[in-house]
Amino acid sequence: MDEKRVVHIVDDEDSIRRSAGFMLKKSGFSVTPWVSGVQFLKNLKHAEQACILLDVRMPEMDGLEVQKELNERGVSMPVVVLTGHGDVTVAVRAMKAGAVDFIEKPFEKAVLITAIESAFERLADVEGRASRAADSAILIAGLSAREQDVLKGLAQGLPNKSIAYDLGISPRTVEVHRANLMIKLGVRSLSEALRIAFSAGVTG
Repeated sequence: MDEKRVVHIVDDEDSIRRSAGFMLKKSGFSVTPWVSGVQFLKNLKHAEQACILLDVRMPEMDGLEVQKELNERGVSMPVVVLTGHGDVTVAVRAMKAGAVDFIEKPFEKAVLITAIESAFERLADVEGRASRAADSAILIAGLSAREQDVLKGLAQGLPNKSIAYDLGISPRTVEVHRANLMIKLGVRSLSEALRIAFSAGVTG
């Protein structure tokens, strides 16, 4: 895999940033260090899509607060949480909030790399979903406005007659539009058409 894989290390301890950064670089990752969660969030717009190694105990804003803020902003970057002092409850809370894994300090290189690899698998899956959504959106953009209206009705689970009534057209016309949109989407069944619709965010 030639693609550069970046890890954001968010930790107020210089020694952790250096040691984790060294281990990751030796394993072929690129590293961007951040001295606090506040600094990271301030620069989030310009931060590369990557995995986040996030320390729990930090001044100003702890790791769980940073994670909550990332979730609220809809950031899909996977998080691996760093904990110390046997903070199992904190780690569980982080996992419930969507963290991929947690590592206790002091950590071994193998444990760190395994957790980061899992995070990149999650990231690849997110990108896969985003790619499918983009493809679906392109397909739906190729439909006429009326065909999109019919598809929205189908996405609501409405029968042809109800769609026809809502749109002020005949059921036969709905059938024609439905047949045409299936051809344009390259599908044979309603379930396939709905999968594309939902992937593109069409919910009726």
